[in-house]
Amino acid sequence: MSKSLPKSPSAPPNALVRHEADHSDAPPALPDRIPVSAALDRLADTARDYARGAIAPNTAKAYARDWADFARWGRMRGASPLPPSPELVGLYLADLAASLSVASIERRVSGLCWNYTQRGQPLDRADRHIATVLAGIRRKHARPPKQKEAILPGDLIEMIATLPHDLRGLRDRAILLIGFAGGLRRSEIVGLDHGREDTLDQGGWIEILPEGLLVTLNGKTGWREVEIARGSSDQTCPVHALEQWLHYARIGFGPVFVAVTRDGLKATPDRLSDKHVARLVKQTVHEAGIGADGPEAERLARYSGHSLRAGLASSAEVDERHIQKQLGHASAEMTRRYQRRRDRFRVNLTKAAGL
Repeated sequence: MSKSLPKSPSAPPNALVRHEADHSDAPPALPDRIPVSAALDRLADTARDYARGAIAPNTAKAYARDWADFARWGRMRGASPLPPSPELVGLYLADLAASLSVASIERRVSGLCWNYTQRGQPLDRADRHIATVLAGIRRKHARPPKQKEAILPGDLIEMIATLPHDLRGLRDRAILLIGFAGGLRRSEIVGLDHGREDTLDQGGWIEILPEGLLVTLNGKTGWREVEIARGSSDQTCPVHALEQWLHYARIGFGPVFVAVTRDGLKATPDRLSDKHVARLVKQTVHEAGIGADGPEAERLARYSGHSLRAGLASSAEVDERHIQKQLGHASAEMTRRYQRRRDRFRVNLTKAAGL
């Protein structure tokens, strides 16, 4: 690998500043040979909206931060991020290895590749200056991923018991129970609408049936249906909790989970952020005193929105394929990562082989 930083001689001194300000979601440019018209302008706006919806909002924000960090790193060393330079990216990754996890570095590579593609100058992540550095980082620094604690049924019951009996409490109780029973991601929970095509930013919709709740989702692995059956009692039934929230909040259209006015008496039209789910999990874990060992900050850091998904995967005593379908995983191996407690030796291949 070259030891000198690649530079762009033709770029003006403020080129890096302009590159950082580039917007990858700019509307598609019209070819010069096509005359400008109002109709084509409207189509360009429509195309821009579709382009913005190509990836999840949180992913887009993360990729934007990745580009800004890389451009800032290059500016401090007198190097331009454009045109793409595998050698420069390789040096950047080597510098990151001292402070970031392997997973975070790989995410940075994905973010840079996406940003370069949006600028019409693709970066080849298979180039030896990137691939070999990344392989070396994996070999030297890779560690098993730190998993969030699973929220088990007993924990969940204690958590919902801490919630107040007002409109906000009804909402948060429904969020926890639906998130757990559906094995939903936090973005999937807050992305739900009451009906199909209620809003443009919906991530799915619900249908309440006599047997339970049918949730249609557009998640990371595409469209899928999640069935949430009714529970054994109203106190812990996710469908009953949702019905109560929808009734008292008077929600019959639009987002299912919305903010509540400051006095707690009325639901607003504003969809909740997925961060609310993470905060809710940590808040109720704290108030229920779950996992009360070690410093408070470290204890709460072990729980997140994913703890609900891990809880369902760890506690539902059914065939693994049913859990895999509910969580929307593409492979059984991914589902097993969510199972914090399972009989690892239920299938004894040693005896089955005759030993």
